[in-house]
Amino acid sequence: MVRILETIYLTGNDHIIRFTVMGEAVRKITANIPAKLLEQARETTGLGITETLVAGLEELERSRKRSALRMLRGKVRFELDLAKTRR
Repeated sequence: MVRILETIYLTGNDHIIRFTVMGEAVRKITANIPAKLLEQARETTGLGITETLVAGLEELERSRKRSALRMLRGKVRFELDLAKTRR
């Protein structure tokens, strides 16, 4: 079920539509993306345009989280008995 929350009109023909799909908030956007870059990304993922863009945004978020974890290196101490964990 799609439910439109609001439509925001920008300059010219540009606009953003916020809506929900199956309860998850979604934004419809207009973006200018280099065609060659988009096609390479689609070939890499084997997915459609929307799915490729979502996969790229999710990877960007995972990268941010990995960076945050690397910043904790040497600041968190814990003890681990490898022999016990392997049983």
